[in-house]
Amino acid sequence: MPQLIVPTRSYGLMREMKTKNTINDGLELQFPEAENILIWARKMVREMAYDICEMPFTTYLAAKSVGKKFTALPLFITRNFHHQAIHVNTESGLNDPKEMEGKTAGIVRGYTVTTGVWARYVLSSEYDVELNKVHWTCTDDEHVAEFNLPSFADYASMGKNFEEMFANDNIVAAVGTLPEPVKNVQPLIGNPQEAGFASYRRSGVYPVNHGIVVKDELLEKYPGLAVDLFHALKSSKDKYLSLINKEGNLTAEDQLTVELERGVGGDPFPYGIEPNRLALEALTQTAYDQLITPRKFSVEELFAEGTHDLIG
Repeated sequence: MPQLIVPTRSYGLMREMKTKNTINDGLELQFPEAENILIWARKMVREMAYDICEMPFTTYLAAKSVGKKFTALPLFITRNFHHQAIHVNTESGLNDPKEMEGKTAGIVRGYTVTTGVWARYVLSSEYDVELNKVHWTCTDDEHVAEFNLPSFADYASMGKNFEEMFANDNIVAAVGTLPEPVKNVQPLIGNPQEAGFASYRRSGVYPVNHGIVVKDELLEKYPGLAVDLFHALKSSKDKYLSLINKEGNLTAEDQLTVELERGVGGDPFPYGIEPNRLALEALTQTAYDQLITPRKFSVEELFAEGTHDLIG
């Protein structure tokens, strides 16, 4: 029986899925423990190491740009708003996002990290920051080794500590999820969670973070695989959402799920192209604008054949 290796983190959304031993066409699924999914996603991009893999979506766009032979399914197993991912040194005197222009801002990890990309999208679309007028310095490289930084970014801060970078005035701001709290550094946008929800009510854009990709050779060999996986993952999601005890003691993951459900007024993890079209159009456009992809991808070309009309 053919075995498919499927690294993902053990999210609640994946709990039922990870109890499945087989899927249609007699394919056996193996789910290695992948708590730090970024290591696995990097190996998938650089070595085509797995059959199916969780992947940050901007990493996928960058990989697609250089011809990597895997394709996404239109479902997203992590998501959030990213207004809280813009940090500022409170002693820098920077109060307005527009004031970042002409200054240096740090990026947690690489330029193509999805959280940082969405945070820069917020700066550009909501606060009119001209991103190419900010100098961006990265603290790590990219998953996609072939990616080349734009001229207004560098890797001079590789491996550096954000506490030292802020303290030494190397940067006035940073985007991304800081590894740990930094003295005198706080979100630039007040009440960022509610700011994210308000942004959604205005624009309809509900950011997508991580998705699932499948090797193209498998999609060609097993034409029903993409649809089978979509339905299996939808079933797993539905089971998870039905079991959350909203009145009980919630885990951090469940608490975020409940908050997202409140903020978007419905399913916190809608699957399919149409329920996510506005977010996907926004992300493909900003990926092009931020010089991550050489052109704006159409939404449909990013997803496996047979899945374009699925909703779950």
